[in-house]
Amino acid sequence: MAELEKIFSALDFAARQHIFQRRKGTFNIPYINHPIRVCHLLIQCGEIDPDLLMAALLHDVVEDTPVTAEDIARQFGETVARIVEEVTDNMELPKEKRKQLQIEKAPYLSHRAKLIKIADKACNMEDLLNYPIWWSKARKIAYFNWSYAVFQHCQGLNPKLDQYFLDVYHRGMQQWQ
Repeated sequence: MAELEKIFSALDFAARQHIFQRRKGTFNIPYINHPIRVCHLLIQCGEIDPDLLMAALLHDVVEDTPVTAEDIARQFGETVARIVEEVTDNMELPKEKRKQLQIEKAPYLSHRAKLIKIADKACNMEDLLNYPIWWSKARKIAYFNWSYAVFQHCQGLNPKLDQYFLDVYHRGMQQWQ
């Protein structure tokens, strides 16, 4: 029960941090839906490690809010903080550099960070398929291909998650051909 309580504490913390943020698109979807979806996808694929699930819920908090990795460590432990740090981009860098670094760093991520990366990319691609946003077809294809480049360095840890990612990827590529 204590582990479930910690997971819900991470959910509550993430929800409070992302409270005024919305997903890109026309539906004004609360941002917290994204980390919840990432966490849920991991559970659907058989991943039940509490530290992994807490990190999935918190994976964008350091990147998108004033919260630091030290704050995460104090509240949820060093392990969760390290995982979150691994999947956090340095927002001081230009977008293209951050994207390139994600590809370059992917082979060196921990097992848990790789699982979050795959689930995160799959959920983002799914959003591009399911919600009308202003991105052009070319930009969507470029995002899918970049996500695939990151995936190639993270795959092989959970066959069900890998297949889910590939199914979403191929659906998008077929839709936009």
